[in-house]
Amino acid sequence: MISDIYSKKQIDVLKQTVNKDWFIALLHGAKRSGKTKMNNDLFLFELRRVRKIADEEGVKEPMYILAGVSSNTINKNILQELYNMYNIEPKFDKHNNFKLFGVKVVQAYTGNIGGVGAIRGMTAYGAYINEASLAKQEVFAEIVSRCSGNGARILADTNPDNPEHWLKKEYIDKPNENVKAFHFELDDNTFLSERYRENIKAATPSGMFYDRDIKGLWVSADGVVYQDFDSNKHYIQSKDLPKLSTFYCGVDWGYEHWGSIVVIGETDDGTAYLIEEHAKQHEEIDYWVDIAKEIQERYGSRVPFYCDSARPEHVDRFKREHIEAFNADKARLTGVEAVARRFKKDKLFICRDKVEKFPNEIYQYVWDEKKGEPIKLFDDVLDSLRYAIYSNEVRNGKTAEIVNKVGFGFY
Repeated sequence: MISDIYSKKQIDVLKQTVNKDWFIALLHGAKRSGKTKMNNDLFLFELRRVRKIADEEGVKEPMYILAGVSSNTINKNILQELYNMYNIEPKFDKHNNFKLFGVKVVQAYTGNIGGVGAIRGMTAYGAYINEASLAKQEVFAEIVSRCSGNGARILADTNPDNPEHWLKKEYIDKPNENVKAFHFELDDNTFLSERYRENIKAATPSGMFYDRDIKGLWVSADGVVYQDFDSNKHYIQSKDLPKLSTFYCGVDWGYEHWGSIVVIGETDDGTAYLIEEHAKQHEEIDYWVDIAKEIQERYGSRVPFYCDSARPEHVDRFKREHIEAFNADKARLTGVEAVARRFKKDKLFICRDKVEKFPNEIYQYVWDEKKGEPIKLFDDVLDSLRYAIYSNEVRNGKTAEIVNKVGFGFY
């Protein structure tokens, strides 16, 4: 039965796309809700449909656009899944294009304006645009304009973004006979057990992250960034620290604004504790080298320091001083979410007697409602905390571990 393969929401999408005519079908909403699985299957359907049209027109090699932010995201979200599900393994030419079902599939990368180069001048019989909200608007528009072959149709999927995003305003908010928009929530993915979905909800930070990731809503952020921080629960005294087995640091360089190094200790079960805060203004690199060396004396010479890459000369100085310095992963929203998730799950605690600046920042670190990102104020210690937590997760594969535990939810 079809219900053994697709959720109720996916079946509804099938009913409105397979046997009806349209130009753009945009699946948007929550993570792990089944959007990508649906579009991956529709992609295969569309290629067979294009081949049939081409045969009727006598076109030997019809072309189709497969677009994503980068080659890596296309492979991860689409090609690898097609291989896992259907054992489809394309053979690529020197331009990274391939043939499938008699259709030439041309890859285009939407993450920068140069992505239009691969498709400029071509006539396409359709396109599949993955992670559409991350596409440059000019590239998206170029893909749309290239889809001029007979019966051309465009598939797109995306997670929510700011409600003022061009994709929402120009397409999702203006559905018609040619543009169909389908909204997904986490609970639409009934192939995830109810217990599993409830665990995901419980682990998702409150506010914008919950509304976007669980409800699939295009909302702006407002108020305090770390809404799940609870001073009654997340502050402890250093005398009450459990046994810590792993240590790492985050570094935010500064001079006019405050520089900061934080030290994080973790227990064997992965619970993190901010055990030292060093924040100063108007200090040169020599001062921070001395602080780092003192930290090494307390926690070992191999303790990693995840540093703001904005000052490469400072990172190089650390390395010359035999300090284990790495460029931090500065992905802002995902880094903030990593910290917020730990507060939500009670996996991050702060030694109140070891911090002075953190208490002043935590309640004044707020969202920019228009940009959907934190305002760059009251963030010196919080930036170094984010660099430490998120970079250490990335370096040690803990972000992948978190995703695997909750599942991608392609179904």
